[in-house]
Amino acid sequence: MLKLLHLLLLTPTWPRLRYWGAMTLFALIVIIGSIPGARADAAEVASGIVLHSCAYAVLAFLVFTGSTGTPAQRAPKAVLTIAAMGAIDELVQSFLPYRHGAVGDWLVDCSAAIVTSTMLWALWTNRRVST
Repeated sequence: MLKLLHLLLLTPTWPRLRYWGAMTLFALIVIIGSIPGARADAAEVASGIVLHSCAYAVLAFLVFTGSTGTPAQRAPKAVLTIAAMGAIDELVQSFLPYRHGAVGDWLVDCSAAIVTSTMLWALWTNRRVST
């Protein structure tokens, strides 16, 4: 099982799958977050900061590992992509009468992307990959 996870998530075998997986996961986040009462139900499990941090850190991981280029090129791509995703999520929420868009949530999304991308950049730079 660990070998399969390593193959899916860390090897250069399926980067497009990871990238489009991130896009699909983001679409699901926006759709599920738009369901009336879904956010209130999720609040029973974890706070908004925890939910945003975890969700957007996973998205940043998938975008980073699914992108092309050197680690120094992948990190800003991932951060900018997550910043755009977070902005779109908050914009969609601002149009819903039972939700509200918050700059604070967007900043949490961006912070999660920065931390995740920086860690991946540091780890990827020291990693020897055979292609």
